[in-house]
Amino acid sequence: MASPNILFIQVDQLAASFLPAYGNRVSITPNIDELAAQSVVFESAYTNFALCAPSRFSMLAGQLASDIGAYDNGAEFASSVPTYAHYLRSSGYHTSLSGKMHFVGADQLHGFDERLTIDIYPASFQWTGDWTEVSEEHSNDERSFTLAGPVRRNVQMDYDEEVLHRTCRKLYDLARNDGIADGQPWHLTVSFTHPHDPYQCSHEHWNLYDDSDIDMPAVGWIDDPDPYTVRLRQQYGLEATEPSEDQIRRARHGYYGSVSYVDDLVGGVLQTLRQTGLDSNTVVVFSTDHGDMLGERGLWYKRSFYEGSSRIPLMVCWPDHFLPGRVSENVSLVDLLPTFLELAGSGVEPIEEVAGESLVDLLEGTKSAQSRIVYGENLSEGAVAPLLMVRRGSMKYVWSGVDPAQLFDMGADPLELENLADDPGHAVLRAELDALVHSRWDVVDLAERVLASQTRRAFLRGLYAGDKAPEWRHSPPDQAAQRVLHEGVAYNDWAYDNILR
Repeated sequence: MASPNILFIQVDQLAASFLPAYGNRVSITPNIDELAAQSVVFESAYTNFALCAPSRFSMLAGQLASDIGAYDNGAEFASSVPTYAHYLRSSGYHTSLSGKMHFVGADQLHGFDERLTIDIYPASFQWTGDWTEVSEEHSNDERSFTLAGPVRRNVQMDYDEEVLHRTCRKLYDLARNDGIADGQPWHLTVSFTHPHDPYQCSHEHWNLYDDSDIDMPAVGWIDDPDPYTVRLRQQYGLEATEPSEDQIRRARHGYYGSVSYVDDLVGGVLQTLRQTGLDSNTVVVFSTDHGDMLGERGLWYKRSFYEGSSRIPLMVCWPDHFLPGRVSENVSLVDLLPTFLELAGSGVEPIEEVAGESLVDLLEGTKSAQSRIVYGENLSEGAVAPLLMVRRGSMKYVWSGVDPAQLFDMGADPLELENLADDPGHAVLRAELDALVHSRWDVVDLAERVLASQTRRAFLRGLYAGDKAPEWRHSPPDQAAQRVLHEGVAYNDWAYDNILR
């Protein structure tokens, strides 16, 4: 059988708990619901780094962010690091990227044959992390709440609709074998920036929900939180200004509207896939880079190991091959690279050991006797030292060089209210998980590498401030220009040779 095409749809900052497929009773997401009904849904999937750029670099490389120097949103993604795009190209695939990937550095392809859109964020060192900053210059602020609500338009809508437009055009081109060899399999990564804050949406999507529909955080503001929560609140300017109940509800209302909006975008991609007839031999993977706390525990956005920030949706659909169902095993984004390679069936192996495991056995309904372990990292602003996470079985363990450890039994305590780290009855388990942390990371060396990287990049950022910064973002050619009638081509040849029937 021919290798399947692989369509990977990634959205931005989508908490698993905001989808009906994961138990939410408020969200209106018919397209993602339909995809979930046809998919293997992973109930315990995690990001390996709850921040945009490090999460994506880690996912693409199949490596933990610390192993490739992806310490924060201003860290370069080195060209020498192989990605799943490189390996799929080596397997004979044509590879395309449409939308956000937040690449930092001069290489804006990282193995993809082409990018269909420009990236939405800077590719320079503008967002270099700094452990000494109490409130980072580019961090979120009170406008997340004062300006939450319905809008006619914002820049993220402009961007995502361009991503959708170019993605659909690419699918039509692929169906016509335009730009690929006859019978060549393809991989297309489509990356939307919604439902990332700002917590705004169109009036159409806002009006899908009544204010009374909007649920409030299950765990509200905590007066005596853990030290990292305190630092995160300082990063976001929340330590002195707690959003009011109306502001919280309005921000969550805007987020729900954005979730419905991105559902429409996903639906547009899937509808085009069906219209082209490519759906029968295309594996569709849907996920995100990280979640959003949305007011849980008085926290917003990401950068936390709490479930709202670190647990993500992940679903895989391949008609007539994988039976729809649900998987409770712990998995993470670094598992995608080996999964894509096994699905490609080319026999190409990573040239170095990767951090993830293929999910194909779970997709086929089998699994090994040994439980999978998920590792997570937080090395960005507010961390001040490495924050590291291990998820094994139902237990989540968070280690820090500066803060008290945390240990939660996610089966018995899904809201993470009871820290068992100092419970004598869990001392043996804590020691085991602590040993896993120190066998996976040299924590002293890691801290030194992060600080050295921050110092280098801060120096370079200072040299290239403002309009002096290099413009590394990739500007793709205009797709429309490739479809107009050019000189020297007969009209009828142009008009009739590229029809997709």
